[in-house]
Amino acid sequence: MKTRVLGLDFGSRTTGVAVSDPLGVTAQGLETIVRKDENKLRRTCARIEELIREYKIETIVLGYPKNMNNTLGERVKMTESFKAMLERRTGLPVILWDERLTTAAAEAVLKESGVRRENRKAVIDKVAASLILQGYLDRQSMPDKDPDERGGADGKEECDESS
Repeated sequence: MKTRVLGLDFGSRTTGVAVSDPLGVTAQGLETIVRKDENKLRRTCARIEELIREYKIETIVLGYPKNMNNTLGERVKMTESFKAMLERRTGLPVILWDERLTTAAAEAVLKESGVRRENRKAVIDKVAASLILQGYLDRQSMPDKDPDERGGADGKEECDESS
C-alpha cells in the first residue's frame, strides 16, 4: 500500500488542494482555500491540517513557482516560508515541485471542458494543484529513474515539466 499525498498550489490569496488516490496513482482536486489577506495563513494551515487527518496524508507536494528562465522570484521566498511553516505545524515532509506552466495548463483543461471564463477562477487553483500532484506521482512511478534524476538540488525534490 502506498501513502497518500496532498498537493498544494500556493497563491497569494488562494491555495488549491488535491489528494492522491490510496495507491498513489492519480490526483484528484479537492478544493480551493481562499483567504482575505495574503499574509493571514492560520485558517489555511488549519484547513490543510484537517485534510491531512481526514485523508491520512503522509507527504505534501507544494508547487514551486520558479520563473520561466529558472530564476527564483519573490513568490519563491513566500513559498519556501510556507513550506517551513507546514513542516513545523504538520511534522510531514514537504516536497517542492516545479509548477511552471501548471496554471496555463489548468486554464486550457477548463476551457476544453467547456467551463465558462467567469467560473474558471473558482476552480483553477484546484486543477493546478491536481496537475502539480499528478506530475509528482507520475515521476515517482517511473521505476527506471535514478533517484538523483527525480530530485532537485539542495534536497528539494522537484521536476521541470520538460523532463
